[in-house]
Amino acid sequence: MSDFFRDVDRFFENDIMRMPMQWGRQMMGSMPAVNIRDNEKDYAIEVAAPGMTKQDFDINVNEGVLTISSQKETSNTDEQENYTRREYNYSSFSRSFRLPETVNQEDIKARYEEGILHITVPKAQVPEKQKRSINIE
Repeated sequence: MSDFFRDVDRFFENDIMRMPMQWGRQMMGSMPAVNIRDNEKDYAIEVAAPGMTKQDFDINVNEGVLTISSQKETSNTDEQENYTRREYNYSSFSRSFRLPETVNQEDIKARYEEGILHITVPKAQVPEKQKRSINIE
């Protein structure tokens, strides 16, 4: 069963981040750097992805796992009288994070600004535990 979760970064467990802020596990290819901050009301995820646009990303939540992925393909053709040069570039990545049960998955927001993808994962309102005395009969 542990192999099933091998490709999921576990930044959250019991609402406590397990990995240092700037570390991430590199799978295949180039992986963008990720920072995660545990704020009072939310978790802030920042993905360093310069040179991309917001249309290059796909972000979804499925069964408590937040997945950020991108696929970008470019080609360039330079035709001259004696030659034709074609260049192709394909890059992709996918990062997945298991979310704690105490987040509000419906209100996750994302924005892309100055080469950084910002994702805000709000924490759910958890009622405070009340202390009370129990009378013995």
